[in-house]
Amino acid sequence: MLTMGRGAYLGNVPEGEPTTTSSSTACLQGPLLSPCTVEGTMIIIVTDCRPAARFRQTTPDTEKTQVTMRTRSFADMSCSIAGALELVGDRWTLLIVRDLLFGLSRFDDLQKSTGIPPQTLADRLRRLEASKVITKHRAPAAKGYVLTEMGRDLLTVITALREWGDRWQLHGTVGPPVEVFDAHSGSPVQLAMVASETGQRVHRNQLVRKPGPGADELMQFRLRAGRPE
Repeated sequence: MLTMGRGAYLGNVPEGEPTTTSSSTACLQGPLLSPCTVEGTMIIIVTDCRPAARFRQTTPDTEKTQVTMRTRSFADMSCSIAGALELVGDRWTLLIVRDLLFGLSRFDDLQKSTGIPPQTLADRLRRLEASKVITKHRAPAAKGYVLTEMGRDLLTVITALREWGDRWQLHGTVGPPVEVFDAHSGSPVQLAMVASETGQRVHRNQLVRKPGPGADELMQFRLRAGRPE
């Protein structure tokens, strides 16, 4: 039996903490309220009364953008660059390829070198293996993951990124962290574009882009729109 006087105020009770009072003169007071009298045993059970979680307001346009960013695929784009990004455009993936080119192969070594969370690393390795960029030795004593011929061809991509980062000092150090030399002559190696027939070096200002046999309408548009007027 619970009897409460007029104007009783129970106040705020922490979530999940029942309050028990067994005094006949127990008194609960609130602001500007008179005392109350409780006879017998009073048990107050407070259910979950947490405030509703805050949410960030979004408009239909922002929601559409967020979904597009998560699900956008380049697989249907007729472009070799887009197709390459579909396989190795993720920044973690290129770091894994970098380390495999350095000669690392074991899962633990790759994780230590990159700092990638183990689950993320396992996911990226599965994708690279499914895309035939890497292969895994299944024997218990095997070395681990190695690049396929397709994967080793990414050396030029990694080299171009490294040289670009060195030139614009994106490494965050006083000098290039890695330098590459010719094993026979000992001379520094630099990536360059050369003409396939003459072997002569071609500067980027000499490049002329023409539609290839796989060029679609969008590629035709890019080449037309990008021509100097």
